[in-house]
Amino acid sequence: MSSSDRRSFLALLGALPLAACGFTPVYAPGGPGLEIRDRLALAEPDTRLDFELVSRLEDRLGRTGSAPYRLSYAIETSRSNLAISDADEINRVNIYGTVSYTVTEVATGIQVQTGEVSTFTAYATSASPVSTSAAERDAEDRLMIALADQIVARLISGAGNWS
Repeated sequence: MSSSDRRSFLALLGALPLAACGFTPVYAPGGPGLEIRDRLALAEPDTRLDFELVSRLEDRLGRTGSAPYRLSYAIETSRSNLAISDADEINRVNIYGTVSYTVTEVATGIQVQTGEVSTFTAYATSASPVSTSAAERDAEDRLMIALADQIVARLISGAGNWS
């Protein structure tokens, strides 16, 4: 058996269990990733963190003004100091974030999916207030991206029940 025949055979053999379990790619035609794209209107952002979250959600889910479903959310963040030097200076800060979200069918007002996601990120402080502020902002942006990606994953996994 030649090398290319062997690879084709092994690829086919590896795909066999996936076909047997009903595996469908998320973004395949008819997949849940495409079923919810452009079908969710997002609540308007009020704060910078809201804007970062909504921006990432729109990148992943599409941007639409009128849609059959509405996604509302609530963001909570907190901070904790991780590393303190001998001189009592804070060297590292964790930012924890939680987003509670609800998908509501616009026509009926029925909640079709709710959930909560959470994660954290960190940043290093420095003697420069400007660089510390920039690092904090970057960490907040990364936090919102991670939370938005978790929301999208949950929406896609639950979309078969309501979309």
